[in-house]
Amino acid sequence: MSSRKDPDASANVPSFYGAELRFKRELAELTLEQLAEGSFRGVPFLSQIERGERRMPLDLAKHVDEKLGTDGFFQRRCEDARKARQSGHAEYFADVAEMEQHAETIEDWAPMIVPGLLQTEAYAMAVVHTSLPWLRPETVENQVGARMTRAKLWEREDHPTFWGIVHESMIRNPLLPPGEMAEQLEHIVRVVRSTQSVLQVLPQTAAAHPMMMGMIRVMTFPDAPPVVYTEGLHSGQLIDYPALVKDYRRSYDLLRAAALPPAASLALIEEAAEDYRDGK
Repeated sequence: MSSRKDPDASANVPSFYGAELRFKRELAELTLEQLAEGSFRGVPFLSQIERGERRMPLDLAKHVDEKLGTDGFFQRRCEDARKARQSGHAEYFADVAEMEQHAETIEDWAPMIVPGLLQTEAYAMAVVHTSLPWLRPETVENQVGARMTRAKLWEREDHPTFWGIVHESMIRNPLLPPGEMAEQLEHIVRVVRSTQSVLQVLPQTAAAHPMMMGMIRVMTFPDAPPVVYTEGLHSGQLIDYPALVKDYRRSYDLLRAAALPPAASLALIEEAAEDYRDGK
């Protein structure tokens, strides 16, 4: 049996409260199953919180305080953890940004824009300005900086295995001027090749495909169940219900089959980059 991994309580605020949760739970001689009983959360969710990989939502904080007799401790502190985890991201994306740092594999379907982990600073700036034009300049800068910080995971030797699928319209309908769009496309190719990742392009001729309803991300972990993340204009949802995760993964596999092969996809992106360089 593998030895358990204790969280480093000094790493960040969520890790501190995750370690405290484990300490209080074990002091009360409760298993994760017993602590989860009566809540709307599952054992994998609580386990990830104890490891500092997910923030504690308010509904669970109330349940934990009542079950462990901690006098509102976790309710008072879960907001601190949320702020520490947010770091320039939308609140609904805070968990995803933290979880991708621990992921073993990341699979993205991006039907409209370049996946966040592959964006250049100029592209990220354009996305934020276009979707949230009312934001203050300092907030825009904070959001763009947070997106660039996420991409630093590519510098790690143990970075996640990445598989992305994008729609050809993302290439053909540029969000940036030609020179900057060429840089964005070249950046995609450079990251994919240097990290041994896989990227496919779904051609515009594929009018019908399994993921016509919007973007998704599937993440797997070495010691936790997989999750799916879906996102709309101003909201996002993490899904860990096994049956739903399984359905999403099946649909993603069908989408792979409908997309161009990886080599042809990169060749298409490189050709488009050259065209933008030449002003075509």
